[in-house]
Amino acid sequence: MKAVVVSEFYPSRRDPVLGIWAHRQALATRAAGADIQVIVLHRVVPPLASLRAGPRAAAAASAGLVRQSRHDTIDGLPVTYVPFVSPVRSRSYAAWGAWAAPPLRLALRRLRRRFAFDLVHAHNAIPAGDAVRRAHLDVPLVVSVHGGDVLYTARLSARGSAAVSRALGSAQLVLANSDGIAELAARYGARETRVVHLGTDVPERTAARTGAPTIVTVAHLVARKRHADVLRAVAVLSSRHPTLRYQIIGAGPEAPALVALAQRLGIADRVTFAGQLDPPSALATARRGTLFVMPSTEEAFGVAYVEAMAAGLPAIGCRGEPGPEEIAAAGDGFVLVPPGDIERLTQRIDELLSDPHRLREAGQRARATALAHFTWEGCGAQTLAAYEHVLR
Repeated sequence: MKAVVVSEFYPSRRDPVLGIWAHRQALATRAAGADIQVIVLHRVVPPLASLRAGPRAAAAASAGLVRQSRHDTIDGLPVTYVPFVSPVRSRSYAAWGAWAAPPLRLALRRLRRRFAFDLVHAHNAIPAGDAVRRAHLDVPLVVSVHGGDVLYTARLSARGSAAVSRALGSAQLVLANSDGIAELAARYGARETRVVHLGTDVPERTAARTGAPTIVTVAHLVARKRHADVLRAVAVLSSRHPTLRYQIIGAGPEAPALVALAQRLGIADRVTFAGQLDPPSALATARRGTLFVMPSTEEAFGVAYVEAMAAGLPAIGCRGEPGPEEIAAAGDGFVLVPPGDIERLTQRIDELLSDPHRLREAGQRARATALAHFTWEGCGAQTLAAYEHVLR
């Protein structure tokens, strides 16, 4: 079986972290038995934030985008970067599929001459699924919904809702990363849905943890990830746990505000802002921690949770979110707190850090949950089974 993965978010030399989950799913599906090639919708217009940062930042961002090679091989997977231009994201994201469709159509036709693919797997309805729909291929389309389509794009405007519905309705099968996202996809026009969880590697053994207890979060620094709630919890806990530290892995627009908050709370010496690390380094750093905490909202799944759990770190997430609710329902080692409830978050952290036996048992259960339900091997097998179902 031959499949083409099409995605806007995918690792590149400029950003090896972007869309790493799409790459890992493609690798897992290849390992399960499919022949995979990848096309990345590579927008060559720099983000608005870099344009606002001044001419030098804009020039550097533009140069980095333009210098991206059209063809690359990542972990043995052939990847083609298809450049396209489009207006500002905030005003026109629902229409990006129309902008990406012409160069994508040409790239798919060229690829088909040497790689007779049986289906196309688009990550997200907008823009990838919509662009594939507009390419008018005579092969089945599978669309993965990771949250953004149904939590943001479809809700922002009638135009966004219509674009998402058209793309999902054109797919023979829609893959969702949780039951909650599958329900929303069906509401927005998906004819058939199937849940395929993203996964994690499970190390053979957990790392020995010595030294100061460390809370860790791996996430883009944006408001919905709620790093500020964890900072406030650390400030409250500092007297009960005088050696407690907080490691933040990731970059993003909230970084200056979070640094300033840590200083105002008097815990700047306890907090390490590691910035964005390459995936292996981020994973290794996080897994040396004691407890993974990310009380984020609008969380469709959350690979970072299961990556930490696989290494024996108990995790704390937010109640009422599709991904965290599903991970918590799968097994033990994952604790949910109400959104924005800093007092409850502080209590749950304190309960685990104050009882080494409870913490150790929670970590063991977390690892067992990840091993049973959230591995890349399982993800690859489920994705391949979805492909086979569509082709039947």
